[in-house]
Amino acid sequence: MNYFIQPKSLHYDGSQLQSLFAYKNFGLMGDSISVFRGSCRVEQNEMVDIEDVLAKDWIYSEDMLHFIVEHFDMDLEKTIIRQRLLIATIKEELEKLGVKTLRRSGDDLYEEDAKLSVSISTLSPVSSLIHCGLNVSNVNTPISTIGLDNLQIHDVLGFGENVAQHYCDEVLSMRLARCKVRGVL
Repeated sequence: MNYFIQPKSLHYDGSQLQSLFAYKNFGLMGDSISVFRGSCRVEQNEMVDIEDVLAKDWIYSEDMLHFIVEHFDMDLEKTIIRQRLLIATIKEELEKLGVKTLRRSGDDLYEEDAKLSVSISTLSPVSSLIHCGLNVSNVNTPISTIGLDNLQIHDVLGFGENVAQHYCDEVLSMRLARCKVRGVL
């Protein structure tokens, strides 16, 4: 599994959650995680989470750190588990930087009732996909949020790269763990 850090700002509107995003945009073929920073506005027509659609919710942040993960298998339950691994990885990386106030609930991170993350997993015709966005700024968000700025995380892309590397290492470790055990009868 490989990762790519995009140094240029990219706006996220939900359309980026598509198969082969990393390959088409960054030349990264195969299982991958793409990391970029930029604003976020996801309208109803790009929403993947039907619960949000029914609630007429929308997602907005002036500045977010985005992760798009793609695995070339078609198991949604495994993808949701990987999504939660990504969220746990983010929490661990923040804890390494001294942030001890966050709690994970399902596929999101909170400080009390203020939400740090948005996250969704889905399937495409050829792969499974995860998007996770972390607020950098919490200015003008439609709900109570906290941002990486509030948590004193200043090297946002460096933090994103640490998360991507940690996630890739976990995936490799899990693949190797499958190869070291013998079957039992």
